[in-house]
This record gives sequence, C-alpha cells and structure tokens, in this order.
Amino acid sequence: MSTIGVILLVAFVIVCILLVLLVLVQNEEGGMGGLLSGAGTAAFGSHSAGVLTKTTFVLVIFFFVTSFGLALINKKPAAVKDLSAAATVEQQAATENAGSQSEWWKDSDSAGKAPSPEASTK
Repeated sequence: MSTIGVILLVAFVIVCILLVLLVLVQNEEGGMGGLLSGAGTAAFGSHSAGVLTKTTFVLVIFFFVTSFGLALINKKPAAVKDLSAAATVEQQAATENAGSQSEWWKDSDSAGKAPSPEASTK
C-alpha cells in the first residue's frame, strides 16, 4: 500500500472512532434525527444545531471522503476481456503436465478388463 493509502487508512480509523464516540455522547431527543423531522415549528425542522450535531455532520463527510479515497486507491485493475491469451497459457501448462505424467487411467482400465479373445488364441 502506498504512503497516501496508509495515511488515508489511519485517518479513516480515527474518524470512525470519533464518529462512534460522538454518536454515543449525543442525547436521544436531539442530534441528526431532529434536523429533518418535524421537531420544531419551521418547515424543515429545527435549524439550531448544537456543536455535537455539527461535529457529527463534519465527521460523516470525512468518513465518506476517506472511504471513497481508500476505495479508489485500493481498487484492482480491470480484468482482461480477451481471455484467449490466458486460455492458451493454461492449455500449454496442461499439455506439459500431461506429457510428464504417466497415463495412469489407461493402465488401470486395461488391467481391469478381461483379456480379448484374440489374445487368448495366440
């Protein structure tokens, strides 16, 4: 992982821990749930957010930014759409393995069969 990835991962862990702690500290009545509910007389709820609510909102934004950043840094390269090259390599490897091993299944088939009538007349 690159240096930027390590820094983002450390920031992500710190943001996650702080976010959990802030949510645990908040009251049940207030918080983020009161922003869009009909708690106040205003059309969109109460607009007087406390320090904990604003901090939680900022940490949620940091959470999403760091998670998307980590996802972009750690993404795997696109898969090869042309699989004919990979199939050719596997086929060559299988051919090499078949040449080096004995054909044990043919030996066991011939050992289990009864002798042919032509072989007994000779």
